[in-house]
This record gives sequence, structure tokens and C-alpha cells, in this order.
Amino acid sequence: MTAHPAAAGVQVHAKPGARQAEILNREALTFLADLHRRFDGRRLELLAERKERQKLFDAGKLPGFLSETKSVRDGDWKVAPIPADLLDRRVEITGPVDRKMIINALNSGAKVFMADFEDASSPMFANMVEGQANLKDRWAGAIGFTDPATGKAYALKDSPAALMVRPRGWHLPERHVTVDGREMSGSLFDFGLYVFHSAKTQMAQGSTPAFYLPKLENHLEARLWNDVFSHAEHELGVANGSLKATVLIETLPAAFEMDEILYELRDHIVGLNCGRWDYIFSFIKRLGKNRAFLTPDRSAMTMGKAFLSAYSNLLIKTCHRRGAFAMGGMAAQIPVKGDAHANDAAFAKVRADKEREAGNGHDGTWVAHPDLVPIAKEVFDRLMPQANQLSVMREDVHVSPADLVQMHEGKRTEEGLRENIRVGVQYIEAWLRGRGAVPIYNLMEDAATAEISRAQVWQWIHLKARLEDGREVTPDMFRTALKGEMERVKGEVGAKAFEGGRFPEAIKLFSDMSLANEFDEFLTLPAYRLID
Repeated sequence: MTAHPAAAGVQVHAKPGARQAEILNREALTFLADLHRRFDGRRLELLAERKERQKLFDAGKLPGFLSETKSVRDGDWKVAPIPADLLDRRVEITGPVDRKMIINALNSGAKVFMADFEDASSPMFANMVEGQANLKDRWAGAIGFTDPATGKAYALKDSPAALMVRPRGWHLPERHVTVDGREMSGSLFDFGLYVFHSAKTQMAQGSTPAFYLPKLENHLEARLWNDVFSHAEHELGVANGSLKATVLIETLPAAFEMDEILYELRDHIVGLNCGRWDYIFSFIKRLGKNRAFLTPDRSAMTMGKAFLSAYSNLLIKTCHRRGAFAMGGMAAQIPVKGDAHANDAAFAKVRADKEREAGNGHDGTWVAHPDLVPIAKEVFDRLMPQANQLSVMREDVHVSPADLVQMHEGKRTEEGLRENIRVGVQYIEAWLRGRGAVPIYNLMEDAATAEISRAQVWQWIHLKARLEDGREVTPDMFRTALKGEMERVKGEVGAKAFEGGRFPEAIKLFSDMSLANEFDEFLTLPAYRLID
């Protein structure tokens, strides 16, 4: 533990790392402490309000559009103009903040790289600090990297992708830094360090400091972010609106407050984004005790149907009415090595999904692997020859509260149960070892995959769901499936990797959360206590 006298009340609870002293210098810690003291109390109040609202959902209340903000939804207003360097976002690539990934993503041919401190990163303290150092180096022109294993050198090419940063969500702490004895918010830690070290350097090079804001539940949480942005701009001595944001609509309550979220952030926001796995996870979390919302296999819940289709089309209509971008979702496929037929089939799915997005009016889309950039780009170049589709107003879209909770049809199968177990445990095990973006069965998975996997298992057990063959999903069925799937995984990864990894902790965590009497808000919170 290190105290910093010049940053009064601040302590760093971590062994010194390679560039920790540089990134967590006294001036930076003072900046972070100011953010904490100004905004953390309100953050904690908003998290407490989530719990109170959940009690209403558990009692059978369904989300709806807010009567008290009807004037905002009915009003004729728009967000502030979008900066020139963010006007074309047709393909965005996302990934963790390790040095090699940053260089490859910036060189990928995508229009935007989202450097992800959240779902694609394991929040080991070294990962978080080194990620900030890497982004600082990007703007200092010092981002080169040589792979120690292969000797291959990586350097930034001309015309790299625009950079956006995703800090952790409001719910996540940064336990390695305390202010006045209280853990910092992971959100304020990630945002604050990037703003302190990189924002003004980035602006001096004609680029806009821009952020992806995850896991918001309502417009009050957006208002808090707006206050944080405005205060940071004041401290930097830059104009209001210099920092920009795109908000991920990946929670069910937020889908009912898209206008309000845009309005609260109207000086800073440039768009909203659709997420699939996190949105389904939130759907189960908020309505999972209600038998009317018992989900089918997660593979049956696709973006073109039921509540996912309703919310994505409403997002396009809402954003374009307000002059904001409507970003599409993730293509998580990665190349299938050694199987050209399987690879072609996977890429065909990506192409069809991106054609749906572009055809519906989205202004861009996400991919998880550089090899998917050309596929997504070809689709958007063909269907969106202009920079964006802000002119596509989608006045044909009329979405009711019932549409936003319309259930997907589909079967519940033992294979669906087993896949959740197999994938969820493998992801958690890698996360505990410090890896946040994990290739599993030809998909690049992040924390959202583990969340939806354990959420669906919990719901099926809690509601005593029946599979297509009539069997009830019971704790004993889960335990039997867990044992069998772990034997399968051991065979796939090899006994040495299995026994030398962190599978016992991952198995216990997944099992405990799946069998718990009450649903835990986030898997990443108890998992965080198991890492350095």
C-alpha cells in the first residue's frame, strides 16, 4: 500500500508495476480524488435506486415509458453537432487495451477502435494501468511493440482508426485505489486517467476524445455522466462539449429512456449502440422471476425478432430524430482455421447480420476480429455509400412497451444448458487469469457471454423450466451437466492446461451463482475479489 501525501487521502493498494508511478503520479491521483469526492456519492445513490426498482420488477411490475419525461420525448430538440472525425463510423472494432491489440486494431481498416477497459478486459490492476500507458503512448507517437516470442515488430500505420475508450460501468469498483478510505469507482478511474493523460494531447492532433458508456439503466445515470464530462472539461480548460460519448443501450430499463438519455447528454453525446448479449442478460436479470419471460436457448434470441428487433428499430428511429448515430451490434465470429466450409458459413452469417443492420438504418456496426472488417465494410459501403444514415428517419417504426418485452420463441434444450455451462466456465477461468477477450469455439467472447450464460441457467433452475423433451431443469441436472462438461473441456484444452489453470475457482463461482436463491446483479463483482 502506497500513500501519496501530495494527493491527500489517496492510497494505492498494489505492488509497484512497470509504469504505475508514471500513470498514477501525484497530479493524476489528485485529479482522480476530485472526481471521486464530487461524484461517487451520487453514483452510489443511483446504484441503490437500481435495487429498489428491482423490487418492483420482482413483484411483477413491467418497465414502461416515463410519464414525468413525456415532454422530453415529445419535444423538438437535437443533440449537439457531431465532430468531423466521428461522422463516418461504418465499421468499429473492439478489444482489450494490451499494446499489440491496440496497434492491430488501429491498423485494421476499421473507422473506429474502441479500447475496452470493461467487458473485453480482465480488471487486473496491471491491465488497467498498462492500458492507460498504452493509450498515452498512442498520442505521444510511441506505441510501437516488438513481440518477445517472435521478434515481430508492430507499428502504427498512416491513417489509423479513430480511438474511443470504454471505461468500466457505474457498478464496478477499482479496489486498488481508495480516496478517504473508500474504493474508487472503476468508471471514474478509467475515464479520469484517460482524460488526464491523453485528452488534451489528442485534441491538439485534431482528434475528439470520445467514450463508450456501458451498462446505464436510466437517464439519471446519464445525467451523472454529463456532470462528470462537464467538470472534466472545466478542469482541462476546454470548451463544453469537447468530450463526446456514445451510450450502449444494453439494459432493458434504458431502452425505455433512450430519448431521455440523449437529452441529458445532448451537449456531449453522438449516438447510441445496440448490444445483444448484455441486453438479453439485463432482460433476464430484470424480469427473470416472471414466468411470462422464461427464455429459450440463447441461440434462438436473434436481433431480427421479438424484443431485440423492437428495441433496435426504436433505437434507430430515436437517434435519427435527435441527430445522433444509431450503431449496430457485435459480430463475434473469428476465422475458423483449417475448415474453409465452416469459415465461409460463419462469415455468411456475419454478412447477413450486417445487411440487416445497414438495411434497417444503422450508421455502423461492431466486429471483434480484423478479418471481419472487410466483410462489414463491404456491406456498409454497398448499402450506405454516404458517411452515415442520419437522414433515414424510420417513421414506419411504432414500438409499444409490450413490443419491448415481446418474448422470443424457441426451444429449451439440454445442449443449450450445457453450452451455457461450458462457455461460461471457460470464460471465467480465462478472466481470472487476466484475459478479457477470449476465443471460444470460433467466437471472441467477453464478460457479457459469461453473464448471459449463468443468468439463463439461474432462470431455468429458479423457474423449474422444462426442456423440449419434458424434463425439468433441476439443481441435480445442472450438477450432472457441469461435471460432464468439465470433463469435455478438460479433454479439449488438455489435462495440463486444465489442472494448471483456475478452473476450480471458475467452476465454484459459476455453480454458486447459478444455484443461488437470489440473482446476483453481476458475476464480475464477486469474480473481481479473486484477482490481483
